[in-house]
Amino acid sequence: MVRTDFGSERSYDDERFSARTVFESPRLKVVLGYFEPGQFIPVHAPDSDVVIDVQSGSAVVRDGREEHDVAPGDVVVVEAGTDRGVKADDGQRLEALLVTAPPPTDEEHAPVREGLRAGEFDPATPQS
Repeated sequence: MVRTDFGSERSYDDERFSARTVFESPRLKVVLGYFEPGQFIPVHAPDSDVVIDVQSGSAVVRDGREEHDVAPGDVVVVEAGTDRGVKADDGQRLEALLVTAPPPTDEEHAPVREGLRAGEFDPATPQS
């Protein structure tokens, strides 16, 4: 059994969101996400479902072409193969539980790495 809490795992990074993996198997990955204001997980569409449980702060979650505001207590699910991303609102930190099943592959996370490198929430959309 794995047991932890947001306070014990809390870690922020000035450059990008901080992901603390607390469990991973071939079937499931559980991550605690810590975001400074405006930080994000870039839009990508892996072949895995994701559950996002907002613990504190607020954010926008991309689900396909739609963006949804989320706040503490909100739980959202984005189905596999759907464009998705998470962006913390400006002005406050975000903490969220992210559960993916099955875990995305390294190849499926290439858009995440590219978006973080380029500082773009949606690396597939030309920035103006």
